[in-house]
Amino acid sequence: MALDWTAFSAPVSPQAVQTWKAAAKAAGHRWSGDGTARIVVLYVLLIPMIGLLVIFGVSLVVGGLVGLISGDVGSALFGGFGIVVGILCLGVVALGIWGLTKIVPSERRWERWLRLDWFARTNRMTFSPADPNPSYPGAIFSTGSARTAIDHFRSIDGRFFDLGNFQFVTSNGKSSTTHTWGFLALSLERRLPHMLLDSLQNNTWGLSGLAGQFDRTQVLSLEGDFDRSFTLYCPRQYETDALYVFTPDLMALCIDQVAPFDVEIVDDWMFVYSPRGFAMDNPALLDRLFRIIDVVGAKALSRTRRYRDEKATTPAGLPAGFAANVVAPRGQRLRRRFPTAVIVALAVVLGLPVVVGALVIIAAVIGALATG
Repeated sequence: MALDWTAFSAPVSPQAVQTWKAAAKAAGHRWSGDGTARIVVLYVLLIPMIGLLVIFGVSLVVGGLVGLISGDVGSALFGGFGIVVGILCLGVVALGIWGLTKIVPSERRWERWLRLDWFARTNRMTFSPADPNPSYPGAIFSTGSARTAIDHFRSIDGRFFDLGNFQFVTSNGKSSTTHTWGFLALSLERRLPHMLLDSLQNNTWGLSGLAGQFDRTQVLSLEGDFDRSFTLYCPRQYETDALYVFTPDLMALCIDQVAPFDVEIVDDWMFVYSPRGFAMDNPALLDRLFRIIDVVGAKALSRTRRYRDEKATTPAGLPAGFAANVVAPRGQRLRRRFPTAVIVALAVVLGLPVVVGALVIIAAVIGALATG
């Protein structure tokens, strides 16, 4: 698609930002929020408090140094105490400045949102800064809590796509971590077996964050240089189906266009993932992602348009026809990896006290027999 990039280069006046912000708030969008509390904290409380603490902290440190230099024992003790308190005040100042770095950029997000919305409207898309819990069947969309699609574009007409970032929170009971993945969702015409292309470029220390949850006995090796860029997972007994979809021309396009990203095909969806969020205001990155839609997505659509799962059957046990558009249960989802390490760890943690207790009892019995 030919895209208009004016929104990222044209000047934007503060008045235009305020007008867009007011319109978003008037529309009642949940993501628009009410920035009054933030402004109060920023201008009425935080900045004056930081200023006072700077004056107070510097005065205490300077006065303390004077007391130490004076040579008098009492003044030196008082001066040392003043230096300690002054340093603590300056530490609070540093913490307050760190807080400002978090609040001020969040206020600047309005101009960024305006430009993204402008870009979307110019190119026949819709833009949304945040939408809760996107209901896609991809591997990342059922992970964690507080699941939200952020800064994402969706098509208005033609083949549906959704491009943006996905955020979710995981917790270990003591602390929580917010994760952000870049994603591109493309709708297909046919339901397909579950397949995953794990990019070798975005693995960390040779470990895959996405494919690590699936059983490696489902890895299918393909020809040429493809295995140097991706690891392909497909359900057992669906190797021929995977080769039907990933023909040499589609594999070549994946290597050229999608190598830094993971690709998942599940049900009638194709997903492209990045374990790091997409910079949605980066025209060069967006151009690449829209090229993936135009080139790789179009080729995947043409390759799968006539697909039929020959293993699928009707409720009566007869072969399902093309019109049924179904995949047999064994091909619908990749098999998860058996958590061997977790089982072993639990066995050690839970079994060790039992073993130690048994050894203690045996030792006591042997000791009793020996003294008896």
